[in-house]
Amino acid sequence: MHDPYRSYGWSMTSVTDSELDQLRSFITAQLPAYLADLERLVNIDCGTYNKKGVDEVGSWFRAQMESMGADVTVDHNADLGDTVVCGLEGEGGGDHALLIGHLDTVFDDGTAAERPFSTANGRAYGPGVNDMKAGLLTGLYAVRALQAMGPLPFARVTYLANPDEEIGSPASTPVIREMAEHVDVCFVLESARDNGDIVSARKGIADFIVQIEGRAAHAGVEPEKGRSAILEAAHKTLALTALNGRWPGVTVNVGTVSGGTRPNVIAERCELEIDLRAPTRADMETAEAEITAIAMSNTVPEVVTTVTRRHWWWPMEKGDATAALALSAQSLAARLGFELHDAATGGASDANTTSGMGVPTLDGLGPVGGADHAPGEYTEIDSIVPRTVLLAALMLTASREGPRRT
Repeated sequence: MHDPYRSYGWSMTSVTDSELDQLRSFITAQLPAYLADLERLVNIDCGTYNKKGVDEVGSWFRAQMESMGADVTVDHNADLGDTVVCGLEGEGGGDHALLIGHLDTVFDDGTAAERPFSTANGRAYGPGVNDMKAGLLTGLYAVRALQAMGPLPFARVTYLANPDEEIGSPASTPVIREMAEHVDVCFVLESARDNGDIVSARKGIADFIVQIEGRAAHAGVEPEKGRSAILEAAHKTLALTALNGRWPGVTVNVGTVSGGTRPNVIAERCELEIDLRAPTRADMETAEAEITAIAMSNTVPEVVTTVTRRHWWWPMEKGDATAALALSAQSLAARLGFELHDAATGGASDANTTSGMGVPTLDGLGPVGGADHAPGEYTEIDSIVPRTVLLAALMLTASREGPRRT
């Protein structure tokens, strides 16, 4: 049976028990400071389109990283928040690690005042507490713990704070791609699933807009002169929906249909918005070609169709290097006293970008929590220390075992 962990020649014990104890002691002592930082960040309104709030969180993050010796580059944006890229030099040979967290939330201005940070029954609550203020801090404190042990184990660690992840990272993706060109491994700090799972695979996503131009006519007097864009949209919707089940795990959804002006007018225009998700790049490319073919093949004569791919992310596939990282995380978790599993999910994150470029990537490395984007969003306080220790130990392992991009 193929064993990706053994194929990489990795050791289950490259991090010693003494090192785990040092990391755990440091991070346990830092928990009060972590919670104070979490309260401060949660109580800042920083929905994606609130540039002032997002930049306030970004400025705080930048100051923390500069206090740790980081050099900082800021990619400014006129409308959205700025992307903050912090680099720390180490003494770990040639390997380069990338951490990614995001600064924005989905919540409207005023939410922080309405539902400020609070704790109850072992949980921390508040807008963005889990998605992803806690994860952002987990990366920060994991790096601090490694610095407390000595020089960083990588030649360089880059920590990128993304201002627009909640809308698909339109401004920050070019920066992420630029950084990912030069790294050997990536850790994305979205929260763990509510059952504690980390994420080793994500479906790729592509969004399409199909615009159909027909010909208007009076629906009661001379309908034969019209060419219904809505009728054409209906044919396409049925054909596109029939693609579901053709390839394992691939889904095609016509999510919105808009067109027409009045019931007594043959519809001149109609627009479809389509969501494609696929677990592998090969199936994604095949499905995309089929979607385009269906969209461009008209049933109603004389209509004109255009297809635009608006957004896309390659799948985060679980290759050997990512599988080895996941197994290492599971081994370390067992030594830290908790069970850990990795999972695949249909949602995308910045991990899709780095993984799609061949960088071994793990996601879901923040603390355990749930109810993201909802009023009851929470983080399990008892998970903060073990998950931060896990991230620091996993970075140590990766620096010593050397995962390589494909």
